[in-house]
Amino acid sequence: MTTDKSSGTLPPVRPWPALHPPGVAFGPDLADLMRDGPVTRVRRPHGGGWAWLVTRYDDVRAVTNDPRFGHEPVRDGQPARLAPHVVPQRDAVGFPDPPDPARPRRSVAAALSARGTERVRETARHMLDELVDELLQDGPPADLTATVLDPFPAAVICELTGVPAADRHDLRTWTRLALSTAHGTKAGERARDEMSAYFADLIGVREGGTGEDVVSLLGAAVGLGEVTLEEAVGLAVLLQFGAEAVTDHTARMFHLLLTRPDLAERLRAEPAVRPQAVDELLRHIPHRNPMGPPRIATQDVEVAGVRIRAGEAVYVSYAAANRDPGVFPDPETIDFARYPNPHLAFGCGPHRCPGGMPARLMSDLVLDVLLDRVPGLRLAVPPDEVPFRAGALSRGPEALPVTW
Repeated sequence: MTTDKSSGTLPPVRPWPALHPPGVAFGPDLADLMRDGPVTRVRRPHGGGWAWLVTRYDDVRAVTNDPRFGHEPVRDGQPARLAPHVVPQRDAVGFPDPPDPARPRRSVAAALSARGTERVRETARHMLDELVDELLQDGPPADLTATVLDPFPAAVICELTGVPAADRHDLRTWTRLALSTAHGTKAGERARDEMSAYFADLIGVREGGTGEDVVSLLGAAVGLGEVTLEEAVGLAVLLQFGAEAVTDHTARMFHLLLTRPDLAERLRAEPAVRPQAVDELLRHIPHRNPMGPPRIATQDVEVAGVRIRAGEAVYVSYAAANRDPGVFPDPETIDFARYPNPHLAFGCGPHRCPGGMPARLMSDLVLDVLLDRVPGLRLAVPPDEVPFRAGALSRGPEALPVTW
């Protein structure tokens, strides 16, 4: 990494923000880094020296939309990993850089658009109602994560993707292994490889098909030579990983609402405000531990008055950008009337999360169904006794004990 001293004294290297802040907490150390300045230096947690961290909303948007900051050098574990157990694969759809990073995504845009997502709304609502039926039939106490919030997103993503029902348990197991350190690096890499092989076979079977699901659209695109099989597999795997993020977000959302009964009661009394509430909760609740993969400057670039040299790594914090007081007045307050609310929970730029629309659909449905069908829902343990998952990229409760 270049550290050209001629540009002036570099700021001190600060510790990396806590990997596992308690509960849904924003994290005081990340707040301290924001106060230090819009661009700071941090020591990377998984080796590789230091990197720049960008926290201000406008600067985060500028970096993520600037082709001079590339993901390509990050692939294959060089020069940094997302986590010790996650090495980006070549052709992983989250990493290709301009001139056309969106090319693999265009092949499935119809399935993941607002209209395409609406195609599965009725099925998704039916799946969710069945899960809640079982929850109510078994009675309290219950683990809301295990009974509803974990199986629901995985089932909806599989429905959108076109994964047969008989294979969904395997997909869920592979996803958990690939995204967690709990079973070791080799287990995670083996699960990722098995999932990739599964999707390669399924896309091959659907090649030349005319279905509306993601795998069928990818099969058609591969057949036409619009994407490679490796790119198609990378996108299918990425979407499957997205189900885990939805599980974690909805579990954190309900953890927050059940510890703030005033907010939950308002949403029960005012159903019309729920869509805005989902956006505000997406803004307020940190969505990962605590940043995504780095970008690498391909040439010298100035960001907020700081000169970043070619070859230096840059992280952006969407969680910090979502607390920028210049964009979100009184950012620590949960304000369901906040408008506009241009949060970056799904990222921004050419690498924005492709599953944003399905994630919104699932969050909307879970909020509606649980608030309306389980009006007495409350935590069965004190809030500080809710166990949060450790050793994973995202931050959801491992269990959410509830009663009603």
